[in-house]
Amino acid sequence: MSGGPPRVSRVPGWLRGAGFVFGVAWASPWTVIGAIAGLTGMAAGASVHFSRRERALVFHRWPWGPGGAMTPGNVILATGEDLDVRCSTYEHRAGRCAHPPVRLGDHERAHVYQYMLLGPLFVPVYFLCGGISVRNPFERAADHYAMHGHGWWPSMRR
Repeated sequence: MSGGPPRVSRVPGWLRGAGFVFGVAWASPWTVIGAIAGLTGMAAGASVHFSRRERALVFHRWPWGPGGAMTPGNVILATGEDLDVRCSTYEHRAGRCAHPPVRLGDHERAHVYQYMLLGPLFVPVYFLCGGISVRNPFERAADHYAMHGHGWWPSMRR
C-alpha cells in the first residue's frame, strides 16, 4: 500500500489532451527539422519508432553526434540502441556533485516538454541560457526531471 492518498489532477483530461496537441503543434517547426535529420540518418542505418513514454518519434542508431541523444521538438535522435541506458548528469560530468546516473530517455523527455512549451523559441532561448553545458538551466532541469520524475522546467530555487 502506498504512503499517502492518490494524487488527483485538477486539470480535466480533455484540457490536458488539448494542451498536448497544442504543444506538439507549437513545437512542430523543430520536430520537422528533427524528422528530416532522422530520416537522413536512416540511409546510414538508423531505425525509427514512436515512443508513447517519451512522447516523441525516436530514431535509434542515429549515425552522427558525440553519443547519447539530441532532441529537436518531438523527435529524439539517439546514437545508441535504446533510451534505457544510464548516463551521467551535466553536474556530475562537471565535477560539481556525485549524482547517480540517470535514464537517458527521461532526460530527453524533459527536453520534449520544454520544446512543447517554448515551441520555435526553444533553441534561441536554450543557447542564450548557455548552450550544451552545466550552466544551462534547461539542462539542469532535464537532469532534475530524470532523477526525480518532476521539475522539467528550469527553477530559480534549485
